[in-house]
Amino acid sequence: MEVKWKGVMPAVTTKFTDNDSLDLEMFRLNIQAQLEAGVHGIILGGTLGEASTLKEEEKGTLIKETVKLAADKVPVIINIAEQRTDDAVQASAKAAEYGAHGLMILPPMRYKATDRETMTYFKTIADSTHLPIMIYNNPVDYGIEVTLEMFEELLECGNIEAVKESTRDVSNVTRIRNKFGDRLKILCGVDTLAMESMLMGADGWVAGLVCAFPRETVAIYELIRSGRLSEARQIYRWFMPLLELDISPQLVQNIKLAEVATGIGTENVRPPRLPLSGAERQRVLKIIDEAMASRPVLPEYKPAYP
Repeated sequence: MEVKWKGVMPAVTTKFTDNDSLDLEMFRLNIQAQLEAGVHGIILGGTLGEASTLKEEEKGTLIKETVKLAADKVPVIINIAEQRTDDAVQASAKAAEYGAHGLMILPPMRYKATDRETMTYFKTIADSTHLPIMIYNNPVDYGIEVTLEMFEELLECGNIEAVKESTRDVSNVTRIRNKFGDRLKILCGVDTLAMESMLMGADGWVAGLVCAFPRETVAIYELIRSGRLSEARQIYRWFMPLLELDISPQLVQNIKLAEVATGIGTENVRPPRLPLSGAERQRVLKIIDEAMASRPVLPEYKPAYP
């Protein structure tokens, strides 16, 4: 199916059982909650998905399960974050074989590549696949910035279509739009800047806290889309303490605790990650508990149009 790079695309967590195998029952429950809320795509195998700890067969299982659940209602995107270019090409081919509809690609993270090396890496992957691609631009966490000048060359590859914009500079949305118009779709990748980015013209939101709060997340997007800004702002203000849990090295543990609170996840993480403990666990639980106690009643937000 065609990937329309817009709307809310959850970067879903990977669910594990107490004995560290894939918890497909809970995974299916969460994906179903996302689809019922009205998300516009599903992204697998990112940081939130603990991709670096997943075996190849586990990634394949998750893609195939999600493709089956999505049933061509929304596209399924897989994250590519391999260190070797050959491995990234092979992972892209496997994603297509398993039925994924698109790719989100990170630059190599364990080596601070030059601009030329980064572009060659991206272009080699793009030239190897028919799948559409979203470049993940996150210099804050991953140390490599994909500049506008780099995008100008990368867009020579017809299947590079979108950017997950995580520079944390909202004005970059305007710079991208001024330079490339609609040729490069923009999805905000920072939960705490989502509304601001969409008001400045971003096409959507690759979201984290959506894993626990899918309806609230989609409501914000749809209300903005329909011009109901006051209603969107009210939900966003309630959401902000939770959204700040996404901009933390422990974002996986934080968001999984939130999933427990809403009944669509467990807090099991895969080592070397460990569940939160002590004062930090209590701090996060307090934020979640306060949000649950004041959780807003949502207006009807789903559009009558597709």
